[in-house]
Amino acid sequence: MPGTGGTPDTAAPAAAGGEARPSSGEAAGDERRFRIYTAVVLTFGILSAALVSVLWLPFHGHASLWWIGPVLALSFLLAEQLGINVDVRSGISWTISFTEIPLVIGFFVAPFEVVLAAHLVAGISTLVVRRVSGRVLYNAGAFLLEITSAFAVAGLVQHATGTTEMTWPAALAGTLTAPLASTLLALAAVRVLRRRMRIGTALRLTGRILVVGFVNASVGLSGYLVIAGTSNAWPLVVAVFLGLSALYWAYSDLLREQRDMEALSDVSLMVARSGQQAAARPASRVDDLSGGVNASDWATIAERIKDQLSAARVVLRLRLEPTAAMTTVVAGEPLPGDGRLGEDALVRLPGSHVRHFRITEANADVTAALLDRNAQEALVVPLRSANQLLGVVEAHDRLSRWRGFGKYDVQLLGTMASHLATALDNRRLLATLRHDAYHDPLTGLLNRPGFRQVAREPLRDQDAAVLRVDLDVFSTVSDALGYTWADRMVIAAGRRIRDALGPDVPLARLEGASFAALLVGYPSSEIHAVAERLRGQLSAPYPVDRLTVEANAMVGYATPLAEDSESTDIDALLQRADVAVRATRGGEEVRAYVPSMGQIFLRRFQMVTQFRQALEEGQLSVHYQPKISLPSKQVLGVEALVRWVHPEFGKLDPDEFVPAVEAAGLIGVLTGFVLDESLKRVRKWMDEGLRISVAVNLSVRNLADVDFPAKVVDSLRRFGVPPGLLTFELTESGVMADPQKALPILQELHELGIVLAVDDFGTGYSSLAYLRRLPVDEVKIDKSFVLGMGTDLGDLAVVRSIVELGHSLGLTVVAEGVEEDIARDQLEAMGCDVAQGYLISRPLAEDRLEAWLQARTARSAGRQRETILTLLT
Repeated sequence: MPGTGGTPDTAAPAAAGGEARPSSGEAAGDERRFRIYTAVVLTFGILSAALVSVLWLPFHGHASLWWIGPVLALSFLLAEQLGINVDVRSGISWTISFTEIPLVIGFFVAPFEVVLAAHLVAGISTLVVRRVSGRVLYNAGAFLLEITSAFAVAGLVQHATGTTEMTWPAALAGTLTAPLASTLLALAAVRVLRRRMRIGTALRLTGRILVVGFVNASVGLSGYLVIAGTSNAWPLVVAVFLGLSALYWAYSDLLREQRDMEALSDVSLMVARSGQQAAARPASRVDDLSGGVNASDWATIAERIKDQLSAARVVLRLRLEPTAAMTTVVAGEPLPGDGRLGEDALVRLPGSHVRHFRITEANADVTAALLDRNAQEALVVPLRSANQLLGVVEAHDRLSRWRGFGKYDVQLLGTMASHLATALDNRRLLATLRHDAYHDPLTGLLNRPGFRQVAREPLRDQDAAVLRVDLDVFSTVSDALGYTWADRMVIAAGRRIRDALGPDVPLARLEGASFAALLVGYPSSEIHAVAERLRGQLSAPYPVDRLTVEANAMVGYATPLAEDSESTDIDALLQRADVAVRATRGGEEVRAYVPSMGQIFLRRFQMVTQFRQALEEGQLSVHYQPKISLPSKQVLGVEALVRWVHPEFGKLDPDEFVPAVEAAGLIGVLTGFVLDESLKRVRKWMDEGLRISVAVNLSVRNLADVDFPAKVVDSLRRFGVPPGLLTFELTESGVMADPQKALPILQELHELGIVLAVDDFGTGYSSLAYLRRLPVDEVKIDKSFVLGMGTDLGDLAVVRSIVELGHSLGLTVVAEGVEEDIARDQLEAMGCDVAQGYLISRPLAEDRLEAWLQARTARSAGRQRETILTLLT
């Protein structure tokens, strides 16, 4: 190939030029266009060579000059092997060689057909040796056009000078035409392959090739003229040729070092850039969240290494996941057979340095491994990090020189492998960090951010449903057995959900024992059945070590609504599924979200956010329900009950807003408000000469506040109320939720002289052992038993038992929910101490309570006067 051999290479790395790598369809289209282009080049080459040979330069051979053809062919072969490879950013490679020297001499010593045949034989033989089998026809056509155009230009120059002998200007012009023709053909191939190359780059490349060609042609021409004119001048020509060769080799080494540095940088950047692109890609599957590089990225890296080493094939065997098998990526010639490589002698290499194997020098195991790869030689280097095998890089059969891979190739591959191992290790670390960012460390399932990432894409394209699953015993197990046992239960629940829904369903642990799943492709009629089946499996007992934990699960789900554009947002669906879970109660453990649920929780949200403002504006008040002594019918005290009149919602039921306030962590503020208002009322009664106690309800959160007793002492001191006129009512469940925390606080309150009462007794734990340990003074019978004891003998027996139990422990017994005379009479007959209920009075505001007390005092005074008059008469 005179001057430059234009050998287009579609596998050249596009990343070197900053262009996008073509897809498989585009690559196939490029290949078809290049085949057409090859046919055109070959056809024109054959026709032009035939026309020049027949019509213009007919062959006139001489038997004594038979040796010129083989010598020229050998000279062309030698010049090709001393060539310098140049990689162009557009994906085309050229070889700068010394072929201009034998070509310029050929103009003087051989006819057109001999030079053409010698050059064609040398060029095709070089391609065969280099195993460039896919471009032989194109290069054959290029060889024909190079020599034909060279002799045509030389002939035109001869004709212009009016001489029939070959002159040095004609030979020089013809010699420079050959590399110019080769360059133009290669630039046309760039256009055919749709690779980008700037015009400035093409012009600079053409200029440099012409300069190199001119130097080569001048050396060859000068040597021939000196030898032809001076019989003893050939040693001088040989010396000049050797000096020029040394200069070219030095330039070749410098150029190779520069190209090697660029290749190292390219490979490192490709791995880093592919990692950034993988991180930036939206994940559509669970395994996408690891951020791994896809096969095309590694194929590009393998191609870059292959081109830099001028290898026939490069094989990357990478372990992309710590526990996964090795992934094989091949660039260049495909591997024989099925393309699979086992753990053979070329893979089981100690250390991390490059090994160079030749089939003529290898042992039996290595020879068998090379034969399995259909390779004569191989460079093999393991990729290691901290003694961990990350992969193996193999380069098979160098194309550029007959001598095979050299020391520069070994050094380059070793340095490149070191960079690649570091980059690969960094990618694995980034993938681990990315995995941890999107997965729950306890269960290995997705976490909330990971679930958002995976679910976002399916929600855009098709109908889907988001399931929210809650286990209702998580906190109980945590408190009773510790978090280790609770974690085991969560892991078991995650496995049950995965088994029930299958491995392809996105599944996440949101927090605690709450899970979310995305169902795609299920008809709306089947979603409820899937949720029911899932709840049933999750509600089965959990064997944890040697224990069996009973559990219950609630499932809420939400589907996109056609009329709501926001319903395809994953956060909106998660929120709605959460609302549906919170709406599960009363035995209905599976609920679908309906818009009315959103209004309920929006109302609850408004109540919580407006609570402090309501306190400041006086929307909250305290009502009082009187309690009387059954034997004496005297008013002993009142129970303080909070009321809220909302400007938008009107009168709010305490059962609605108190749990919301408690869940928001504001129950301490509410308790403080009720306590202050109640003590203020007691102080007024004391100033009026009345001794009436007040009972305030406590929350489980109050009993967890170690500062609560100090706050109570401060309130009693501010209002000047003795502790004996203050009663705190607490539920059994509130005490038993965490007795280790509640008991010390209750003991401290009891020591202050405050009366403690167990409310709703009989509906909770009703543990006699705990009741004996609690420092309480009263028990309040739950109103459900009092209301039913007139018609239900069972309720009557429960009430009687509680009265007897309370008295046996020295406690005052209070019955709430007294609404009928018969209930009052029965309680009085049992010996119950105090009664409270609608029969006595409903909860009253302060002004109405004052009127009620005055009326009751007047009635009592009237009855007392009637009794005195009766005795006197």
